[in-house]
Amino acid sequence: MPKLSDHAERRAHILDALLRIAAARGLHAVSMRTVAAESGVTVSTVQYWFHTKERLLFAGLEHLALGVSQRAASTGDDARAWLVQLIPADDEQRAAYTVFAAYHALALTDPALAALPYARNSAALENRIAAEFPGPGAAILLALATGLADGVMAGMRTAEEAIALLDHQLARMDRVGVVEVP
Repeated sequence: MPKLSDHAERRAHILDALLRIAAARGLHAVSMRTVAAESGVTVSTVQYWFHTKERLLFAGLEHLALGVSQRAASTGDDARAWLVQLIPADDEQRAAYTVFAAYHALALTDPALAALPYARNSAALENRIAAEFPGPGAAILLALATGLADGVMAGMRTAEEAIALLDHQLARMDRVGVVEVP
């Protein structure tokens, strides 16, 4: 492993290894040992930084969300930029989708992961979108983007088609406004 200059860089290097494993083989393949081997560090180094597998998994989810946030911010900081990041249009987004979906599935059956503030990132994203689309608009758009992403991953439509559908709905909501739900 190359010498890493600071603690944040070393931690990110280990978490990048976790995400590579999860994207290629699923979260069930993630362990302290597999992450150590993938990142080129010892198991005790991974344990030093994360203590338990649950903490490692949660840190991986936070790291993935940070990467998506940075990518969205680099393309624009409006609701569309954030929503488009959910649609798997390239290899990086496909990997992110695969890992997010794996986390979601694991949280449904793993009490330790479910007990962590798992939904915090989704709630923060919905709040960010609500700044432009208040009321139920943010929830509707987030559900639409998630469903479109599922369709892209299942081969039902291309990423371009999904983004065009998202753009159609964004334009419609801009024109009509969002109706409040009683």
